[in-house]
Amino acid sequence: MADRYATFTHTAPGRFLTRRLGLPQPVPLRRWSPRHPAIEGPVLLLTAGDIPLPGLHESLTRTGLPPHSGPLGSRRPAAVVLDATGVRTVAALMDVHATLHPVVRSMAPCGRVVVLGAPLSPADHHQAAAQQALEGFVRSLGKELGGGRTAQLVRTPSASAAEGTLRFLLSPKSAYVSGQVVEVEELSEYADDLGETECAGGARGTAPAPDADTATPRGTVIQLPHPARPLAGRTALVTGAARGIGTAVAEVLARDGAHVVVLDVPSAEPDLCRVAERVGGTALPLDITADDAGERIAAALPDGLGVLVHNAGVTRDRRLANMAADRWSSVLDVNLGSVLRTTDFLLKSGTVRRGGRIVATASIAGLAGNAGQTNYAASKAGIVGFVRSLAPRALAEHGVTVNAVAPGFIETRMTAAVPLLIRQAGRRMNSLGQGGLPVDVAETTAWLATGAVNGQVIRVCGQSLLGA
Repeated sequence: MADRYATFTHTAPGRFLTRRLGLPQPVPLRRWSPRHPAIEGPVLLLTAGDIPLPGLHESLTRTGLPPHSGPLGSRRPAAVVLDATGVRTVAALMDVHATLHPVVRSMAPCGRVVVLGAPLSPADHHQAAAQQALEGFVRSLGKELGGGRTAQLVRTPSASAAEGTLRFLLSPKSAYVSGQVVEVEELSEYADDLGETECAGGARGTAPAPDADTATPRGTVIQLPHPARPLAGRTALVTGAARGIGTAVAEVLARDGAHVVVLDVPSAEPDLCRVAERVGGTALPLDITADDAGERIAAALPDGLGVLVHNAGVTRDRRLANMAADRWSSVLDVNLGSVLRTTDFLLKSGTVRRGGRIVATASIAGLAGNAGQTNYAASKAGIVGFVRSLAPRALAEHGVTVNAVAPGFIETRMTAAVPLLIRQAGRRMNSLGQGGLPVDVAETTAWLATGAVNGQVIRVCGQSLLGA
């Protein structure tokens, strides 16, 4: 459904009225397109603290965004990367103010601020306090920037470990992601399993691991795939793919080179087949809550699976006092029970190959709660617990990463049915002042399907003012 308020604010009367009343003026977000695949403008690299992160300039250059360290003259930065990994004391936090204060006003519309922090030290509580302070700083900055600009904090042990995350956050693909804290691990011990490869020049990057048991021997030097098709040669399964966010995820994964198997209930088969035809994939009509769903998926994918996206979900809204037991159980079974059962089977059977990625769909409702959705919020909070518990074990035992996306207000048929005033509140109550699109969730899912992050729950909500 069209956002008529946002359209009105871009007319002369709308600009005048909203300014006088102090109402939000959402800026059209610059999302990825074939004509505009990257942010347009210079990237400014700044440093706070005593010791800069080694190799950061080179890592940014490899992402296709060679940074500037000096004055930009009259040019407005499209992105600012602040290396704050060396901030270890409260006094050093003054550097954060000193470096960013002069430049935040000059940033281009829809610009990006990425602050790089260090993992919190369990042995140095001064360092941990200073680094944790960066989280409050970034979340607040994201709510101040305006103009479609975003701010993120990336905690990383090295520059090379953060490359894939920087490539996503400093691109139009992250348009509706703001105020997030991403913790990047050094996954070098799983290099061959996760597709982390070493190129001739010694640079590390991300390449898709093979789906079948024909993995490259350890130590072999592999050339990285073309950045535009990072999933080439991999098979991806997307559940709940007949419409909405699931369809968008299928389209983006196919754009990135994957062969996509789309799954939905048999009653949605006509729509599902149309999606499969559009993305050049395969339709798999199947009730994901069936007891044998895992076995049937495995049988349909004899060569295995590189990416598993759990997107299927339903709502059956009622306040708890008015909620029948079947409304509770059906939502929990589709949104959470089926995820647990199928994941367990597909990992145990080896259908999800080493080097695979599992991405589940949580929700802001599961993080902040929502009146009338105790069932839905419980199921989506359960997804968060699933990710946090399974991620380290899945990586250690199967060489598979597990992450989740948590959408906020996304413009779908489901949110179009929400009452008008509640719908407007959902759109405006975030730092970007507008609802997101299914493609915003899909782009974040695609990043998690290729990146070397694990155990993360990334909120795709424009930095919702509740629970974000």
